[in-house]
Parts: sequence; C-alpha cells; structure tokens
Amino acid sequence: MATRVLVRACRRVGRWRAGARQLAGSAVSPPAARAQQDERVPVLGDLFGRFHNYLRISVTERCNLRCQYCMPEEGVELTESAQLLTTEEILRVARVFVQQGVDKIRLTGGEPTVRKDIVELVRGLDALRALGLRKIAMTTNGIAVRRKLPLLRAAGLDGLNISLDTRDPRKFELFTRRNGCDHVLRAIADAGGLGFDFVKVNVVVMRGQNEDEVPAFVEMTHDDNVDVRFIEYMPFDGNRWGRQKLVGYRELLARLAAVYGDRIEPLPLEPNHTAKGYRIAGYRGQFGFITSMTDTFCASCNRVRVLADGNLKVCLFGNTEVSLRDLIRAGATDADIVATISHAIKRKRRAHAGLDILSQLPNRPMIKIGG
Repeated sequence: MATRVLVRACRRVGRWRAGARQLAGSAVSPPAARAQQDERVPVLGDLFGRFHNYLRISVTERCNLRCQYCMPEEGVELTESAQLLTTEEILRVARVFVQQGVDKIRLTGGEPTVRKDIVELVRGLDALRALGLRKIAMTTNGIAVRRKLPLLRAAGLDGLNISLDTRDPRKFELFTRRNGCDHVLRAIADAGGLGFDFVKVNVVVMRGQNEDEVPAFVEMTHDDNVDVRFIEYMPFDGNRWGRQKLVGYRELLARLAAVYGDRIEPLPLEPNHTAKGYRIAGYRGQFGFITSMTDTFCASCNRVRVLADGNLKVCLFGNTEVSLRDLIRAGATDADIVATISHAIKRKRRAHAGLDILSQLPNRPMIKIGG
C-alpha cells in the first residue's frame, strides 16, 4: 500500500511540474495563469515548482534551556495548554499531510522531550508508515533525552539532531543561561550506539562567542559517524540579532582551510538540501553549513511547519500563518483541512526577504516556531 501511495504522489508531482513549465512559458495573463496553476498543482505543491514533502511539527513551546538566539532573556508568554494541539490533533494533522505526500516528519519544540507522551507520539507517527511516511526525526537540546533514547528508537524514531553550540561548560551557561554541557555530550555519544539512521549536531555560530570552536567541532567527526552542521545566526523576535554577530559560512570554511588544507572534501548536494556538506579525508563523519543568511536555498525548499498552537507556517521567515487548530475544533473534515493547507502553500513566496529587510520584519521568537 505504501508503495502505491508513493507512486501516485510521484506521478502527481511529475504532471504538476510539466504543467507548471508549460504555463511558465505561456502568454496567459497573471490572474488566469494563477487560477490554472492552482488547479494543476498538487496539495503540497506551490507555484514555483516546489513540492513540500517535509513537515516539521512543534510539539511544545516549553524548554529547559534559555538559548540566547532562541528565546528572549526575559522569556516568552507561553500559550495556554488548552490552546495547544493535543496528541490526537497532532496525529490527525500528520496523517492528513502524509496522505498528501509528506514522507518525512521532524518533531521540534521548545524541547520535545519535556512532553510527557513524546514516546507515544512517536509511536503514533510510526503507524503512518503504511500511508507512505518514511522518516521520523527529532530536534532536541540533549539535556534530558538520554534515558528516553532507547524508547524513542524502539518507538520508530529514525534520526536525531542535537543542539550544542559550545563544548566549553562555562560558555555553555552563557549560551543557554543554564548548565548541562556534559549531559548533551553524553547524549550525543549514547545516540551514536543505538542504530539511528543519523545523528547530527547543530551549532549556531555567533561572532565573539564560539567561532573559535569550529575546528574542535569538526574533530568530533574524526572517529564518530556524526554530522556537525554550523548554522548561520538568524534573526527572530527578541534574540537581539545583529549583522556584526553573523559569521558567514565562507569565512568559516576559510578558517577550516587554514587548518586542514586540501584535506577538506566537498560532498554532493542532496535534493532539497539545507546544508552544504564536507568531510575531512580519512574522517568517519562529516560537517556542513546551513547558509540561511548568506546563500539562501529557498529555490529547493520542501518544508512547512505546524506550530505547537496549531498554526501552519509555510516559511520560517514568513509572518503569515493559518490556524489548523481552529479548523479542527470547528468540526472541519479532512477535505477542509486539505483545502486550507493547499491554499496556504500556493501563496508561499518564491523566496524570503533579503538580510537587511528580514532583520526588521516581525516574526515569532524561535522558541515559539520550533527548530
């Protein structure tokens, strides 16, 4: 059954892309062209040839850290529990997306592991593999995940992204406004022995704070099959972003070249890539750069987000959202939800705003969007 679902989805995408190319070269007026495209594009397709088969679901706004790039120092006003999606609502939304072609789901937060039923939630997603879901992943800060790792793996979790911005315990407290560096390092080590498809380490690089640690993070890939990803510092409400704090990937790559020389090997770009990948010759793992600020990858974006309060967000840096929660609680059918999702995705822009404009636009704090 899963094979048939995937085949049908591929055929839909193929027909849609061919139709989009045909319309792009036609002389149809813009309103008429848009109407024709809307009819031909699959539910998860937009008007720029992108098919969104990757869904990120924030399962909580709560977190046990206070990372400076994610949460304002004074904290955030949390949404009332009754206004957050329930487990049943999350699984319903996930099922609707999978039935339309989503084959990868990532759970985010806040910190997903503060949710008491996180293992049961993963198990519920695992049941969607019969409909075509292939990958279930999670982003975690690693503080409290260790004891749950075997249970999460057994429930169906395929991969982990663990956030760690410094390996120095003192600097860790400055970054996160909490302690726990050793817990995160042990979580990374434990995850490597549990057979996950991948274990990635997410490092947000900020000038004057941790750019000097980049070679040490690359050394983590020497013996372990881990993927370290250096993330450019991005602007969100309350994180006091400034261009002077941004360290672009080209600068970091030049710093690494001074250390490793021609031992740095570029890796082929993956479809719908977010990271430019590299490895050091002879090392087991790899590293890469997520270049959201200095070299955007909007043209290949295949991701949409459902936030903890049930709002659908089709672009990380967009401030237009639509509530799936309100739709569900008003008694909407699956067809109603599908139509709302389709409408939102087809209004997605070709690319997000430029760097200087982006930093001035309102958006949620990262803690309320999900990593």
